Amino acid sequence: MGPRLLGGHVMTTAGDAAVDVPARFRPVLGHFCTGVAIVTACEDGEPVGFACQSFTALSLDPPLVLFCPARTSGTWPVIERVGRFAVNVLAGEQQDVSAVFGARGEDKFSSVSWTRAPSGSPLLDGALTWVDCAVETVHEAGDHYVVIGRVTALGEPSARRPLLFYRGGYTVTEAPPDAMPGGPRPDDWF
Repeated sequence: MGPRLLGGHVMTTAGDAAVDVPARFRPVLGHFCTGVAIVTACEDGEPVGFACQSFTALSLDPPLVLFCPARTSGTWPVIERVGRFAVNVLAGEQQDVSAVFGARGEDKFSSVSWTRAPSGSPLLDGALTWVDCAVETVHEAGDHYVVIGRVTALGEPSARRPLLFYRGGYTVTEAPPDAMPGGPRPDDWF
């Protein structure tokens, strides 16, 4: 039997038991570890930004990335108007920065130092690296938007460890091995 609607919730069957997809979605997807980034822009000299887990590389040719802001985001309309943004990839020791940019209503830039990317978007001091972009396309997707950005400039890579989000909390990776025998080759993955 396929998915069905019951009381406004999508239900699927696993054997004879019905599974409430919305109630289980977050804990199940929480098992997928993600990086933490801060998406920023500047409008009329005023910086804006928000914490984002839904950021990823999309294409090498042309160079594209994507992120997914909530439809309720107060920052996304500003970024959309400006038409450009920077993605700041956070380092393992930047949990406090993530917490500030994940909260609503406070002056997020009062507690961090930053410079400007070529686009004028804020680049946060201490970030692992950054990606500067122009908004390419926007798609509606449920309670979020899918924003595709064309990469216009890139920061330098860093050997430091990234800040990760896993099962509702922050974590970092262990030191990477020098080589993974039998691991992915450069052409296997993005």
